[in-house]
Amino acid sequence: MKRRSAQRVLPALWVMAAVLMLVLADGAYSQKVEHYNSPLYAPKTYDPAQSEKNGLPQVLEEVGIEQKLGDQLPMDAEFKDESGRTVKLGEFFNKGRPVVIAFVYYECPMLCNEVLNGLTGSLKGISLDAGKDFDVVAISFDARENEKPDLAKNKKENYMARYGRPGTESGWHFLTGTEGSIDAATKAAGFGFKWDEKSNQFAHAGAVMVVTPDGRMSRYLYGIDYSPRDLKFGIMESSENKVGNAAEQLLLYCYHYDPATGKYGLAILRVMRIFAVATLLGMVAMGLVFWRRNKKVSSS
Repeated sequence: MKRRSAQRVLPALWVMAAVLMLVLADGAYSQKVEHYNSPLYAPKTYDPAQSEKNGLPQVLEEVGIEQKLGDQLPMDAEFKDESGRTVKLGEFFNKGRPVVIAFVYYECPMLCNEVLNGLTGSLKGISLDAGKDFDVVAISFDARENEKPDLAKNKKENYMARYGRPGTESGWHFLTGTEGSIDAATKAAGFGFKWDEKSNQFAHAGAVMVVTPDGRMSRYLYGIDYSPRDLKFGIMESSENKVGNAAEQLLLYCYHYDPATGKYGLAILRVMRIFAVATLLGMVAMGLVFWRRNKKVSSS
């Protein structure tokens, strides 16, 4: 009786295994579909009349963020750090770890502070440490004389206190620079801004960017509230998956970065693939068990 049962079950198991292999192959093919940038962050030609219709000031219609994934930042661009020392941007990319960049200006009355607050809060929510697993570089895009290293130093002190992790000071950098260096860096990153005479401040969007250890744009996270999971995944991917434990790497595999939203969403096909592999391994193990039982029955 056991022998007949095994003979009936084994063919069914192999059929199910074949179906699962087809699912895996289809998933691998479907995963090649590319995600394109959202028009919201791409260059646009704006109609002043349309700006008046939607109630948004024209200056805000003329700034935004153009994703330049894979593009290289200008490593030779010179800035001054919070101590007043002249540094090249490339100095922050020779440590073999990714860099989180925030384009802000230190006398910004609201948005820039919210960007830095959101970034710091998100970094507090992940297990990775600044100065060890990644660096944070805030670059002021205000080339006026009032943006001086002393102001950058005060900003660093405030945000180091907010971050609250002793020993990570070497991983935080607050830079100021000349118009030429600022333009080179912001254009390479696709970050747009414009001075507004009416409000006497800069118009710009809110976002942080994750950059690879060799200075290539890797991930854009928009707004002022960044999911710790999204930021951590961005750092892990930008570091070529050299940080994070095995469980985190498996979780990262189950998520996919969407450039249109700047977020990581659950990749159903990848999850199905993991379950399919687990099911296939389970069926193979079950088949071996039936085969051994059948062999014992035959020998007896």
